[in-house]
Amino acid sequence: MKLRTKLTISFLTIVLAPILLIGASVMVMNNFQIKALREIYGLSDTEGLISSNSLQLFNALTQSMRDEVELILQEDVSALQDPDYLKNLNQRLVEKHSYLIVRKDGQILYYGDAAAEALFHRLPGYGYGSDSMNQEGIYLGGDAQCLMSQQDFLFPDGKEGSLFIVTNVEPALPEVRSVIMDVIYVIILVLILTAILLTVWLYGSILRPLGTLKKATREIKNGNLDFSIDVSGKDEISELCMAFEEMRLRLKENSEEKMQYDADNKVLISNISHDLKTPITAIKGYVEGILDGVASSPEKLDKYVRTIYNKANDMDKLIDELTLYTKIDTNRIPYNFSKIKVDDYFGDCAEELKLELSAKNIELTYYNYLTEDVTIIGDAEQLKRVINNIISNSVKYMDKKKGIINMRIRDSGDFVQVEIEDNGRGISVRDLPYIFDRFYRADASRNSSTGGSGIGLSIVRKIIEDHGGRIWATSKENTGTIMHFVLRKYQEVPVE
Repeated sequence: MKLRTKLTISFLTIVLAPILLIGASVMVMNNFQIKALREIYGLSDTEGLISSNSLQLFNALTQSMRDEVELILQEDVSALQDPDYLKNLNQRLVEKHSYLIVRKDGQILYYGDAAAEALFHRLPGYGYGSDSMNQEGIYLGGDAQCLMSQQDFLFPDGKEGSLFIVTNVEPALPEVRSVIMDVIYVIILVLILTAILLTVWLYGSILRPLGTLKKATREIKNGNLDFSIDVSGKDEISELCMAFEEMRLRLKENSEEKMQYDADNKVLISNISHDLKTPITAIKGYVEGILDGVASSPEKLDKYVRTIYNKANDMDKLIDELTLYTKIDTNRIPYNFSKIKVDDYFGDCAEELKLELSAKNIELTYYNYLTEDVTIIGDAEQLKRVINNIISNSVKYMDKKKGIINMRIRDSGDFVQVEIEDNGRGISVRDLPYIFDRFYRADASRNSSTGGSGIGLSIVRKIIEDHGGRIWATSKENTGTIMHFVLRKYQEVPVE
């Protein structure tokens, strides 16, 4: 649910919920009030009670008496001077929580309750009761809480007379006050409950995710990325939390990559330092031998110089490999793609390598099973680096007196498949899946005579993949290894 929708619902809840709940509460309490008034005053007309105001409600108590008095005023006014009739009428009014007052020419002729004495000075003058509204009744507050109706008339002797029916409302006041207080309590309770419910709802949907987000920012600030933000929902805050979680994962991934990169650099520096130290130590030893006169004959001097030259070449190759590695790591290998005839290119590579390998008692054979017109698109220099690195690895791990390396070029549909097989020590099943990883060495010993930076085969894989190809290896320990890689054939697309 969107945040805007939640705020709209909250607003409507704040406005409508209290109104509906208070209205329902007032109706319930009104029913209790009606029941209480019915018990006190003996009322039975429930519909009239619900629809009437206070004056009409209490006038209903004495309506029959007022109708009777109206009839007496029309037929026999002298009855209002009869003490027995007035007493009888007053007794019936007492049953309705009312009493009678009769005034003649400004003097009280009859009153049916001692409490009436307190009202004598507050009685309206003659003529006030001629108004129909005043006949319905007026409310008198103060010490005497009562409702009074007035009917004016003339006695048989022509003197002015007024009849007052006074209804005591004090028994109802506690009920009214109780209802008013109950309404106030209900209003307060409804507002509190509404606020609590809205607070719980908003806390669960807004404040809690914000608290989680705040905690997450604190964790990231402290450098901790090993946590998760578990917030579900479709509102803006949930989307923000999910975006923050994606950012955390990306930061964690970048941090792990940086840590791995730093670790790789440390391994590289360690490997390069070790592998540079070996030829430098040899060069230093042979130079000292020349300076000390150990190489006394021309043949011995020539051997020393050639050894120094070979060691310098090893260092140059190592530095060249390091330079290429830095370019690979930043994706800045300078490729120069062109069309290459497969037979001519790999045949020339094999011829160059034969002379070098024969000096190390290793025989290289070359087999091409393709037609002469097959071509590929590639960088001749980088592909030659691939072949040299693979051959160098074969030579490095050759453990046979008579080494054999076979280079085969096969047709593989849309691809050219190159296989370079040796009869060296082979690679164990445990190490085979990792030989193309950077800095991985099957021979973990740093004192190994094979040396190497551990990045040669990773460079080979990078170059082959950048050519759109794939490389893999198969091997059997103590038997040999076969390196396979495929390159896509060049095919001209006819233009219509």
